[in-house]
Amino acid sequence: MKLIETLKNIWKIEDLRKRLITTFLFIVIYRFGCHVVLPGINPSDLEAMRNFTNSGLMQLLDMFSGGAFGQASIFALGIMPYITASIVIQLMGMVVPSFQKMQREGESGRMKLNQYTRYLTVFILLIQAPAYLMNLQYQVNAAGGHANISGLMMIYLSIVLTAGAMLIMWLGEKITDKGIGNGISIIILVGILARFPGAIVQEFTGRLNTAQGGLVMFLVEIVILFAVTAGAVMLTQGTRKVPVQYAKRIVGNKQYGGARQYIPLKVNAANVMPIIFAQALMFIPITLAGFGARQNEAGFLGSLSRTFGDMNGFWYNVVYFLMIVAFTYFYTAITVRPTQMAEEMKKNSGFIPGIKPGKKTAEYLDSIMSRITLPGSLFLGIVAILPAFARYFGVNQQFAQFFGGTSLLIIVGVVLDTLQQIETHLMMHHYDGLMKSGKIKGRSR
Repeated sequence: MKLIETLKNIWKIEDLRKRLITTFLFIVIYRFGCHVVLPGINPSDLEAMRNFTNSGLMQLLDMFSGGAFGQASIFALGIMPYITASIVIQLMGMVVPSFQKMQREGESGRMKLNQYTRYLTVFILLIQAPAYLMNLQYQVNAAGGHANISGLMMIYLSIVLTAGAMLIMWLGEKITDKGIGNGISIIILVGILARFPGAIVQEFTGRLNTAQGGLVMFLVEIVILFAVTAGAVMLTQGTRKVPVQYAKRIVGNKQYGGARQYIPLKVNAANVMPIIFAQALMFIPITLAGFGARQNEAGFLGSLSRTFGDMNGFWYNVVYFLMIVAFTYFYTAITVRPTQMAEEMKKNSGFIPGIKPGKKTAEYLDSIMSRITLPGSLFLGIVAILPAFARYFGVNQQFAQFFGGTSLLIIVGVVLDTLQQIETHLMMHHYDGLMKSGKIKGRSR
């Protein structure tokens, strides 16, 4: 079988084999840490916390942390603070001249920006950690348990949570450098997949035990899930080809150019990043409200907690949808550079038929990207809010998160991106790719 032969080829490539093993070991470390409970917290008292994370935005936060949030683990705050810090630094790179200068400095500038991102991550964690601990104490004590987190204990556990989140960040960076795929995205993917078996079993037993369609309804849900997944794959891989004509050049005895080629501009060049960015920012209001501890209170914080803690609510989904559309344009703007593409074509004696080289070419490419990004961003936003519609038709809350939404898009995007890297290694060593076509379109870097 071709699959078996491909797996053998993957194992034969020493560098790829080492990267896959390294990635697996780092994932094992991460999953182990997700089950290490905070010092001084009795695991038997965490039932209320687990019930608290079975619905609403807290369920999604618990999913992103691989269940660590509901288990009061040392990894409870997960990777989202680091992503939030990355968003802020990238935004500053668009408006602050000193940050723009660092972006143009190449590798040295990138290292400086990464360092600032780490500092900002620590600052965000020092705000989120006490909020998490106060909510933990509230949930446990309200359920009849005992969690007395004093001032010194609060400081100590905040340091532990901060260190745990920074360790996750380090694991993600090491996976990117020494493993395969984007480390941060893979950590989020692992956390999501850890919840999938339980979610589908819960939905299956729930349908069998109710009169709402039974097994037939469950099969219909699976078919719709596959259809949405196929749509997400098409969105990730869809392209618009722009023809480019290269002039003939003779160097020595060889002739270059002369043939028409195509630039594939992706409909969703940002891939899954707008989803991750938007979701990270959606966690900010619930953090300010104490992770839902103030949900029953009056006033601004109580209203904030109720509005942005309900994933099925109208305003939550409207704001989430608009943020995804905005971040799609934002991330496309910083990853796809029409001016740079036009300059490269001009240097290689290339031009788009009917368009003048240089500035006019850059403007033409920019207009095409704007037109194809709009439907891509709208479809991305619609798929992201599908879980709210699934809940309306009676789908279990946990399974609804895979019914389109953030979870499905992250799974599709990260898996395709990782497969593309494996494909590249295979092709470099003259082996057949993972697919018959030999090409997997992942996120451009």
